Amino acid sequence: MKFARKARAGAIVAAALSVALVATGCAAGDSGDGGDGGDGGNLSITFLPKNLGNAYFDTSNGGGEEAISEFGGTYAEVGPTEATPDSQVSFINTLTQQGVGAIAVSANDPEAICDALNEARDAGVKVVTFDSDTNPDCRDVFINQATAEGIAKIEVDLIAEQIGGAGEIAILSATANATNQNAWIELMKEELAANYPDITLVEVVYGDDDDQTSFDKTAALLQTYPNLKGIISPTTVGISAAARYLSTSEFKGKVALTGLGTPNQMREYVEDGTVTAFALWNPADLGYLAAYAAKALIEGEITGAEGDTFDAGKLGSYTVGADGVVLLGDPYVFDADNIGDFDF
Repeated sequence: MKFARKARAGAIVAAALSVALVATGCAAGDSGDGGDGGDGGNLSITFLPKNLGNAYFDTSNGGGEEAISEFGGTYAEVGPTEATPDSQVSFINTLTQQGVGAIAVSANDPEAICDALNEARDAGVKVVTFDSDTNPDCRDVFINQATAEGIAKIEVDLIAEQIGGAGEIAILSATANATNQNAWIELMKEELAANYPDITLVEVVYGDDDDQTSFDKTAALLQTYPNLKGIISPTTVGISAAARYLSTSEFKGKVALTGLGTPNQMREYVEDGTVTAFALWNPADLGYLAAYAAKALIEGEITGAEGDTFDAGKLGSYTVGADGVVLLGDPYVFDADNIGDFDF
């Protein structure tokens, strides 16, 4: 089965970013001058990724910076060096004290940062989650990169195609507490049970969104399961580390690898035949949309209620769905035929 390459490719290309992200140097509590930002509210928006030094979040936060520049706000980025459950709490507390207009956060844990986020909201700070959600009671809006069902299905379909619909597979995930990863994995299990009875999921392992740990976990999987035919890694750090291991091992061409990755990370592994195809959304668009949602919340254009609509610049108009969720769009499949068209 071949997968349709969606028409969003042109938009992804146009939005692709090549930026080095640094803090703006502006005080986080400074209000934006309003620019064309409606009522001129406090458009100081800080992005708090799972961890710094992560290429995926470099790109998503760069999209946020682009959007904030467009509407005349103040952009900043802070975050921990390691993606652990409690590592974001101190940053949230500091941003609350500084009086930022909004925090855009990718949560390392669905509950661990909730108290800190609700203290921020009580102080008037708007909270947008993106990429990985918290409990809905802890934020105003969640920017969902794609439906969990869509992400799970495309990854299972891809690995099934690559291994001929039968055999042992494993999953190399990020952290054990990652909200998005765990939701996708449960749905992958359901998809496998419903549609691929000849594929056996032997183990789920966690690379902690760390390159070396993910590399080592890949090696361990292949030593533990000599009949392994495929690995799904729904994390950009994990899939690139696994591809790096496979590319120089005896398993290249024998063990399939797919998951979620960025074109720039995965290009060499697609071109050398280590990886046939993988999927993702455009993380720059994700951050861009999160920034515009924050603006809409700050200015009172939306509250996060179902049915609220807001403008998101070049991405167009968006509607808030149930539980305050805003959907970016569908996953996109990258392979040797199209990967050269992308730069992020």
